[in-house]
Parts: sequence; structure tokens; C-alpha cells
Amino acid sequence: MITIKDVEHVAKLARLELTDEEKELYAKQLGEVLKYVDQMNEVDTTGVKPMAQVVDLVNVMREDKVHCEITKQALMSNAPDEENGYFKVPKIS
Repeated sequence: MITIKDVEHVAKLARLELTDEEKELYAKQLGEVLKYVDQMNEVDTTGVKPMAQVVDLVNVMREDKVHCEITKQALMSNAPDEENGYFKVPKIS
């Protein structure tokens, strides 16, 4: 069960200022949430495999295929300046 001290601790971590009425309300509401979640312990999960993903992950990308191969010489012909087969760019200091 959630106590008012628990609510005060969480409020302090979240840097929230709560009134006494809010503390009582949140203690009650959080207790009800935990009671509801505790119902999952009653479910028989024998034979159920643990999972991290609900749906199967598949690669949605298409396979890479070369359609038109461009030679290095053709690419370098577009370079404004070239040295030893590489693009030559201004020095940055």
C-alpha cells in the first residue's frame, strides 16, 4: 500500500509541492493503480515465452542494388580541384 510518506518522497524527487489533501488523494490513487497492476500476478503465464517486442521486427528497407555504377574517374571529373585521386578542399585552421 502507498503511504503518504511514499507520496512525499516521490513529490520531493519530482520537486513538487503538494497540499495535505493532494498527498492523501495521490496515496489513494496510486494504491488503486498498484492493486490493479497486482492482478497480473493472478494470470497463468505457464508456457508463455518472454518477449521484448509485440510484433516481429522486419527490415522495411529495400535491398541495396547497384543500378548505374559510376567510375571514380567520372566522379573526379566534377571536382573543382583534385590531388592524388582525392577531392582537394581548402585548408581549415
